[in-house]
Amino acid sequence: MDDFLLRALLAGIAVALISGPLGVFILWRRMAYFGDTLSHSAVLGVALGLLFSFNISVGILLSSVAVAIFLLFFQGQKTQGSDTLLGIIAHSALSLGLVVFSFVKGANAELNAWLFGDILTVTWNELSIIFAAVVVVWILLALIWRSLLTITIDEELAKVEGINVALVSLIYTLLIAVLVAVAMNIVGALLITSLLIIPAATARPLSQTAKQMAVVAIVLGVIAVFGGLTASFTWDTPAAPSIVVVASLLFIITQLVYRMKR
Repeated sequence: MDDFLLRALLAGIAVALISGPLGVFILWRRMAYFGDTLSHSAVLGVALGLLFSFNISVGILLSSVAVAIFLLFFQGQKTQGSDTLLGIIAHSALSLGLVVFSFVKGANAELNAWLFGDILTVTWNELSIIFAAVVVVWILLALIWRSLLTITIDEELAKVEGINVALVSLIYTLLIAVLVAVAMNIVGALLITSLLIIPAATARPLSQTAKQMAVVAIVLGVIAVFGGLTASFTWDTPAAPSIVVVASLLFIITQLVYRMKR
C-alpha cells in the first residue's frame, strides 16, 4: 500500500472511531442538523485563521465551541424553535465565512479543500493529533456515557437523579466540536455530518443496546472508509465523497435486508 493511502486509511479510521459513538446520540436526540450547523460554522473558523494567520484547527475549534455554547444558551428560550436557531446559525456562519474568505488572497483552493476535504494529503504529524483527539474524546465520552444516556431517554428523570443536564450536554456538544475540528480537513465541512449520521443510522436495526450500536457504527464507518478509498484509487473519484457514497450504500443494503426479514 502506498504511504499516502495508509495515512488516509488511518485518518479515516480515526474519524470513524469518534463519529461512531457520537453519532449514536446525534440520532437518538434528533440533532442531525446540529452537526451541519457546527460544520458550517467551522468554515468561518478556517477563514479567520487564514485571514489573521493563526492555526486553522484552533480557529475551527473556537468557532465550533462558540456556536455550541450560543445554541445551548438560547435553547432555553421559547421564542424560537431549535431547528429555527440551527438554520439561522448555520447559514449565517457559513455566509460570513465565505465573505471573510473573499478577503484572503488565493484562498479559492483552500476553500475547496476545507469544504470537500482532502484525506489523501494527511500527514503523519496530523495523524498523531487526530489520534490524540480520539483518546481525549473516548475518555470524556466514557465519563459522561451513563449520564448522557439517561438524559437522552428522559431529561426530567436525569434531573431527578441529580445529573447536571446542562454540563453533560455542553461536554457532548464540545466533543462534536472536537470531531469537526479534527475531521474537517479530512472529509470536509459539507460531509462531516454524513459520517456522524449514516453509520449510526445503519447500525440501529443491527443493535440491541447503545454500546452495541456505537461499536457497529464504528465498524461500518471503517468499512465505508476502506471501500471509499479503494473506489477512489481504482476509479480516480474524489476520496471523501466516495467514502460517504459507500456508507450510503451500506445503509440502503441494511434497510432492504431488514425490511425483507420483517
